[in-house]
Amino acid sequence: MKLLSWNVNGVRAAIKKDALTALNLIDADIVCLQEIKAKPDQVPGELLEWPGYTPYICSAERPGYSGVAAFCKQPPHTVAYGFGVERFDSEGRILILDYPQFKLFNCYFPNGGNGPERLQYKMDFYAATLDYARACEKPLLICGDVNTAHQEIDLARPKENEKNTGFLPMERAWIDDFLAAGFIDTFRMFHSEGGHYSWWDMKTRARERDIGWRIDYFFASEELRSKIRDAYILPQVTGSDHCPVILEIDL
Repeated sequence: MKLLSWNVNGVRAAIKKDALTALNLIDADIVCLQEIKAKPDQVPGELLEWPGYTPYICSAERPGYSGVAAFCKQPPHTVAYGFGVERFDSEGRILILDYPQFKLFNCYFPNGGNGPERLQYKMDFYAATLDYARACEKPLLICGDVNTAHQEIDLARPKENEKNTGFLPMERAWIDDFLAAGFIDTFRMFHSEGGHYSWWDMKTRARERDIGWRIDYFFASEELRSKIRDAYILPQVTGSDHCPVILEIDL
C-alpha cells in the first residue's frame, strides 16, 4: 500500500493550484490531508466525487480553520472523528481509520504559537495522542503535520529556532517519548542525513532557498517495521507551504 499525508493549507486553495493532478499522479491507496479549512459541503466536488476513493471529512467547529480529511480506495471498517475529547475534537484534528490489520491516525497537531495557553493545548494534545496510541489494540500508523522538528537535522536553522515553538525542548521531548513507547519515525529508516524538509515559511519565500523544516511524519508501530518498504518526501509537489510525505508498506 502507498499512503500519502499532506497539509494542504486550505483544500479549496490547493485544488485551485492543481493539487488533484499531483495526487492522481502519486496514486496513493490512502490520502490523508490536514488543515483543510473547510466544512464537508465546502470541500471541492472533484475530491468528494474523486473516482475510486471514498471521502471522510472531519471539520472544525470554527469556519475556515483546521480540519482533516481522508480519501480511501479501500474503505475502513469504522471511522472515528476524534479522540472523544471535546476540547480537541471541536477543532477537527483527527480521523481514526480502523482496518482489519491496522489503525491509521490522520492528525493535524496544534501549533504552539500565540501564547502559553496554545502551547499547553499542544502539549495536552500530544499527551492524549500518546495515551490513545498506547491503548491501541492493533498495529498503528500515525501520519500528519506534527508541528515539531525532532532533531537538529530536521530543520535548516536549528540554532536560531531553539526558543521558538516547533523546536522547543518540551516539544522535541514528546517525540522522544513517542519513539520510546515503541513507534518508528519511518522516514529515518531510510534517510539518516539532514537537508530533507516538508514545510517552508511562505512569508520569507523560504522554499526558494530551501530553508525548511521536517514537521510532517509517518510513525509506525515497531511491529510493522519489517513491512515498511519505503518512506520519502516529495518537495517538488507544490500547492501548499507543505509538501506530501509518503509511506509504502505491505499490509
